[in-house]
Amino acid sequence: MNMNFGLQQIQTQKLVMTQELRQAISILQYSSLELAEYLHQQAHENPLIDIQSVDRLNRQQTETPSTEQGPKEIDWEEYLRYRASGEDNSYRFFDREPEEGHPVDRVTCRRRESMEHDLREQINLMTGLDPERRKIAGYLLGNLDERGYLDVSLEEVSAHLQVPVHQVEKALEIVQALEPAGIGARNLGECLTLQLKRAGETDPLLYDVIEHHLEDLAANKYQKIASALHVDTGRVQRVVDVIRSLNPKPGSFFYQEAPRFIIPDVTVEKVEGDYVVVVNEQSTPRLSINRYYENLLRQQAGHDDARQFIHQKLNSALWLIRSLEQRRVTLYRVTEAIMKVQRGFLEHGVSHLRPLTLRQIAEELDLHESTISRTTNNKYVQTPRGLYELKYFFTSGINRQDGSALSSESIKLMMKNVIEREDKRKPLSDQRIAEQLKQQGITISRRTVAKYREELNIPSSSRRKRLG
Repeated sequence: MNMNFGLQQIQTQKLVMTQELRQAISILQYSSLELAEYLHQQAHENPLIDIQSVDRLNRQQTETPSTEQGPKEIDWEEYLRYRASGEDNSYRFFDREPEEGHPVDRVTCRRRESMEHDLREQINLMTGLDPERRKIAGYLLGNLDERGYLDVSLEEVSAHLQVPVHQVEKALEIVQALEPAGIGARNLGECLTLQLKRAGETDPLLYDVIEHHLEDLAANKYQKIASALHVDTGRVQRVVDVIRSLNPKPGSFFYQEAPRFIIPDVTVEKVEGDYVVVVNEQSTPRLSINRYYENLLRQQAGHDDARQFIHQKLNSALWLIRSLEQRRVTLYRVTEAIMKVQRGFLEHGVSHLRPLTLRQIAEELDLHESTISRTTNNKYVQTPRGLYELKYFFTSGINRQDGSALSSESIKLMMKNVIEREDKRKPLSDQRIAEQLKQQGITISRRTVAKYREELNIPSSSRRKRLG
């Protein structure tokens, strides 16, 4: 075998992912909030980038200096004393207001910090409570789980605090008298019972069902409950309705998430019978090149290393600005193409939503599917029909018997309407729903109906059944 070593020149083509290309791809898929954070980071790293929010620019243009009022007097000694404490209290120092009114108003109106903190505030407002019982009640509050249930037994509390069990029971009564009703319960049955007593319910059937038939109630075995209690099914249904209106996790009252505000990236408005797409630039900071460094670069004198550094940062800043413009144009084109296909949705709502895929938009705009996916990722559009994520308009579809197509969202809406009109005493099975949809020209399997029903969070027919 003849093996020779040598050098050869071969010309090949390949795609190289440069740093600038990676940056452009990342900017394309960022949401408005992520993009703003990224731009501030780039401005921190690149001295040639000047960044300014649109709101600040508007304020500078509209605000005029006031000549009627002089500068606000500031107590600098107190301000420096706050700064020396090591805490950033400048905002609270200049903007805080003294708390006025009854202490109960402050407890109920201010933002809740935690369940334990809020419940301790309620106990602190109680009068005539001896210190020992207050101490035990505070210990019980520290052992509540996220549901608001007591996570330890009374015997364990008694042994740990070295107090009699009957004193722990008295302290537990204090905890269970707090708001909301059900706090301090040791199990689900006690939680529901506390809420019924607080509401003044006196029907013994309610307490009987909670004590002996909770599992049957969860399984919708109403007939079994009626037979065991020797009552008619209509009365059992009324009892079940009352129990289901109670809160099984009263602690969730304190763990409500803060409202999440969504700023639309694009707005679609109807103007003179046509729909116009407008890219929202209010949430994106504006970038510009720092004039000092720009003038410094134009000067002939200076160190070569400094000029090379400034030139490199200038190219990086210009590429960032071009990437932002490319993102804006791409987002505009993609949204315009989507709304062109979904004009029926804009005119008539979800029932006229058409099936749409990424490939359809990519072929129309001569872009890659991955570009469409990045453009619509975490982007929201404000339409006359409400605020929607751009990916919402990409749905699968089913062909009707007349040849037209319906999106999965349209079918879900039709299913929901069918279920809302059903006889609750004889709810429709998934097979019956499929048959009714077939009568409307939609051929769909029972398994698909079950899948869509679960996505709509609609229970099965056995759980939707009512006795009267």
